[in-house]
Parts: sequence; C-alpha cells; structure tokens
Amino acid sequence: MNRIINLFDSTVSHAESSGLLNVYFTAGFPQLNDTMRVLKALQDGGADLVEIGMPYSDPVADGETIQKSNDVALENGMSVKILFEQLKDMRETISVPVLLMGYINPVLQFGMENFCRKCAETGVDGLILPDMPMDVYLNEYKAVFDSYGLLNIFLVTPQTSEARIRQIDEISQGFIYTVSSASVTGSKSGVSEDMESYFNKLNNMKLKNPRLIGFGIKDNATFQKASGYAAGAIIGSAFIRVLQESTDLEQDIKSFVREVKNYPETIEA
Repeated sequence: MNRIINLFDSTVSHAESSGLLNVYFTAGFPQLNDTMRVLKALQDGGADLVEIGMPYSDPVADGETIQKSNDVALENGMSVKILFEQLKDMRETISVPVLLMGYINPVLQFGMENFCRKCAETGVDGLILPDMPMDVYLNEYKAVFDSYGLLNIFLVTPQTSEARIRQIDEISQGFIYTVSSASVTGSKSGVSEDMESYFNKLNNMKLKNPRLIGFGIKDNATFQKASGYAAGAIIGSAFIRVLQESTDLEQDIKSFVREVKNYPETIEA
C-alpha cells in the first residue's frame, strides 16, 4: 500500500484537523549532497511527509526564495539522475512518505516511464507536477503511474472551478494540494478572510480526499490556523530560509519542525 494513502487513512478524520505537516525543500540545496541529510533531519524532527523539489531553471510558480534555491542547486550540479542516485538507499532509514515535486520538462527529458520506475525503485510515493495538464495525465501517463504505485497529486486554487475541483477529487488519491492564494510561493503569509471563505467552500463540498494547505505557511501560528481548515499544511519558503541561514543543519531543521508542530525540544542522546 502506498505510504501517502496509509498516512491519511490512519490519521485523518474529515471532522477535525489531523495537523499533518508536509515540508518542501529543494534537492541539492544548500550543498549538492545535503539531500538525504535534510530528509533524515526532517523525519527526525517530526515532519509527517516530505516534498523534495527537483530544481529547474525556470520555476515560474515559485517565489524568490525557492527560485534562488533552485539556482544554487543547479549550480551545485543537481540533476534528476543525481537525485535518484542520492535516494537509492533512502528506505533503509526513511519511513515517512516522500514526494517529488517539480516541472514536467526534466521528467519528460528523463523519460516518463524511466522516471516512474526509478521512483518505485527508490521508494518515492508520489509526484506533484503542477504544469502537467490533467487530460495529458489521464490519457498518457495515469496507467504508468498506477503500474509503479505512484500517486499524482493535483493542486486546486481559489480560481479553480467547482466542476474541476470535483473532477480532481474523483481521480485523486492521498490528498489534494490546496493552494491558499493566487500568488507565487513565499509571497504571502497568514490566512486572510478571503482564504477562510475559500477553505470553508472546499469543506462544504464534502470532498472524498483530505487536503493540505500550502503557500503562506511559515510558523506554528499559520500552521495551526491552516490546519483548522484541512488535514494539515505545507511549508516551503520558510523552511528554505532555515537552510539558507543554518549554522547547524540537522539541529536547526529539527528545531524548526518541532516549533511549527509545537513539539517540545528533546535532549539528543
């Protein structure tokens, strides 16, 4: 069974928030070989699932912070091939669900079936490819995803029509990525009245899939606020800034996750 499905099946009640935290970071940032180091520290800190960003030269939906991390990772020499090499023994130490997120061009250059096969071999559970059209996925790639046990996670925004939201809900498994606002990542923080209205609308639709809210989540207050409207939330830009400024990578990562989830600090053995 897919780890993402297991996580949500075992923890999520539609009647109340489960407070699940999904953390995004860019592979190969801050240093090329930090990918597994960051992933392990996120798990140790208490992250419930992790998105690993595949750096791309033109990340149009991302704000300045994530764009810069993409630039640094590419300058470090990160590629899809190297990422899979870094993740080849991932499941020896990592038990949380792991998703790869990015733009479709590098995936197509790698070869969709080859890419999905490598995901299955390394233990990746799902993909988030925001610029892959739904009809292309359904007509050309869904069978490949299914054959390798991979979930395709769709995004909805305040501009997504109710009909499309229901279609996404019908073809989705795991969770739906709920973009809180029509902006790039990291450009806003907090939950506005407009966002609350949008989240309530989604709740009133009684969708079969749980949702995680992303964009604008940066700390415990915004995480708790967003989690009041969904199964949990996603942090990206705020975590990238932690990596940028860190002087003790593992400890700073664990401290950040524990602060967001309001876990007490524990004394390391």
